[in-house]
Amino acid sequence: MVSILVVIYIVFISLGLPDSLFGVAWPVVHNDFMIPESFASFYSIVTGVCSGGVSFVAGYVIRKFGTPLVTLFSTFLTVIGLVGISFSPNIWVMMLFTVVMSYGAGAIDTALNNFISLHYEARHMSWLHCFWGVGVTISPLIMAQFLGGGTGGWRYGYRAVAVLQAIVAVIVLLSLKKWRGIDVKIDHSEKTENKNTEKVNIFKIKGVITSILSQGFYCSMEFLIGTWGATYLVNVYGTAPDIAARWVSVYFGGIMLGRLVSGFVSLKASDNTLIRGGISISFLGMVLLLLPLGEISIIGLLLIGFGFGPVFPSILHSVPARFGEEYSADLTGFHMGGAYAIGFLVQLVFGYTASATTFKITPVVLVVFCALLFAMNEITIKKVVKGK
Repeated sequence: MVSILVVIYIVFISLGLPDSLFGVAWPVVHNDFMIPESFASFYSIVTGVCSGGVSFVAGYVIRKFGTPLVTLFSTFLTVIGLVGISFSPNIWVMMLFTVVMSYGAGAIDTALNNFISLHYEARHMSWLHCFWGVGVTISPLIMAQFLGGGTGGWRYGYRAVAVLQAIVAVIVLLSLKKWRGIDVKIDHSEKTENKNTEKVNIFKIKGVITSILSQGFYCSMEFLIGTWGATYLVNVYGTAPDIAARWVSVYFGGIMLGRLVSGFVSLKASDNTLIRGGISISFLGMVLLLLPLGEISIIGLLLIGFGFGPVFPSILHSVPARFGEEYSADLTGFHMGGAYAIGFLVQLVFGYTASATTFKITPVVLVVFCALLFAMNEITIKKVVKGK
């Protein structure tokens, strides 16, 4: 049981590895391909849609082939994508292989989140996403080792990460037999996955739509701060860009810390309690960011991140308990795909709106979406209780 959990944690570290490579390499990549730096926005949206889009069909694939095979195949897809990116002669080929990598990452994301929510306690879901944070933190350090070697150095950074991904794929391959006999519950789940392969209209299940919306509103806030947080600090507070970047790092550090702590708290608290507590703490951080306290208000970013920590993993972990296990893979996929779609759309609209008006609206927008998140989560809980 423990060995499989270790494998899953390792896979989630590898899931985070490619996520921050592009942003670190882009200042060199766009010069290498002689394209505008602004093209990164289009690139990110296209690849993000592909990663989120696969989540909508991942449930059917997982139920048909099982979590271990989907994880193995998808990990090899990320290896192919990374290697292809490193040999790309132009941006269009690079985007093609990034899409391949994104399909693999999206399938792994859905498969393992569903697997953990079905077979492990809530704390493991929180810690799972902590290990994703480890991967996201490590990959820029790897890339940095190669960027000093010239404009082509980024290619070797991608290849180095591809080697790590290949090692993870081999680990998953060697662990395939261990997945099948963990316990009766998982054996039953695998039989369900193999037999119950028909598609289902999950939107007929009470509370699903509001639950997906709650996840989407959360991602909207997380993406918004991640993309525009530094711009907000520079424009509103006159913060130097390097200092602003450090504050955004503090925000992400808060998310990882929140997930680490919530893993222990989940031993005594339910998913609903963790979600409500996280929303409350993040709301306090947003109010602090909104108050006219000068640079002291920036401390609110740490509170927001810490509060965000348990929300995403707890909503995912609650899916089987709220809506049943039979189609939990589909439900998890729709939660993630829908959340990413809403998040990317809000991020894009906000960027154009704030640029045309003022970035001072940032904390106000955050407060509004936080209230929407709370409302959708409470409506979901009431609908689920009534449905039972």
